[in-house]
Amino acid sequence: MQKRLENSLIVIWTVSFVATLGSLYFSEVRGYEPCTLCWYQRILMYPIVLISGVALFQKNARIALTLAVFSIVGGSISLYHYGIQKLTFLGNSAPTCGNVSCTGQYINYLGFITIPFLALLAFLIIFITSLFMMKWQKESK
Repeated sequence: MQKRLENSLIVIWTVSFVATLGSLYFSEVRGYEPCTLCWYQRILMYPIVLISGVALFQKNARIALTLAVFSIVGGSISLYHYGIQKLTFLGNSAPTCGNVSCTGQYINYLGFITIPFLALLAFLIIFITSLFMMKWQKESK
């Protein structure tokens, strides 16, 4: 495997691992109960840690498409979640999310950094890195 593909898998694993630890920190240490949309984002982020870790161990860069799919779906949910938190017209029509409101903001650093924003950033980094991996694999054929 090319070194840049291996490094890309390391980046993806690291980003997804940090995002997973962050979500567990907010829920288990800080006591923030995740809303339904947060759970969907977790459902898509947590497997990326395992998939990219196994791919790194096996030196299998062909997993890039799978990682891209997980990240685009998770990123879309994060973008929608962030939108209902920050855009009034989306927030007013937001669905009920169980015990916790999806429009609630446990954190709001610098006026725009919320938990869904952090998840969106992680999914975006994973998606872009996956695209580069797919491009580099095509070039090497």
